Amino acid sequence: MPPPKDVTQLLVDWSGGNKDAMDQLLPLVYDELRRLANHYLAHERPDHTLQPTALVHEAYLRLVETRNRDFRSRAYFFGVASQLMRRVLVDHARKHKAAIRGGGGAKLSLDEAIGLPDKQDLDLVKLDDALNTLAAIDPRQSRIVELKFFGGLSVEETAEILGVSVATIKRDWSWARTWLYRELRKT
Repeated sequence: MPPPKDVTQLLVDWSGGNKDAMDQLLPLVYDELRRLANHYLAHERPDHTLQPTALVHEAYLRLVETRNRDFRSRAYFFGVASQLMRRVLVDHARKHKAAIRGGGGAKLSLDEAIGLPDKQDLDLVKLDDALNTLAAIDPRQSRIVELKFFGGLSVEETAEILGVSVATIKRDWSWARTWLYRELRKT
């Protein structure tokens, strides 16, 4: 893995308008982006048609098109990449559900999704809707779930991205998981 300073400097250069910086950045972060994609797809249905490489490439294309390129750090970059991967997967799940008229959507086990012991199935679109509802109540908690679950980031990396303490992340993560568990059981 490349030193964080190299990645951060390339991100700063890219944010400043240096188009070559992104070309230099991609080989340095590609393996980590692929790890994130594998993490996401490990929770998808077995017959999922989106492969890790395609997920990375789609997220990369969306990243390149991002207007706000104020990347402060490597962790912040991966947070944005995680968010984009989530959007790609949710868009894909919505299209899949529409194609089969509402049946057989993307499923995760709830214990895998939010770390609770229940074995209830979870629909990725419903999880996205619940996260959007949580974002209206508490945007930071929604972002924490996104970064930790979808992004696979550590508590420390999440704290760095959000600019809060590790203790705050742990407390908010615990509350958000409980809230999601209750919210997802309603439907």
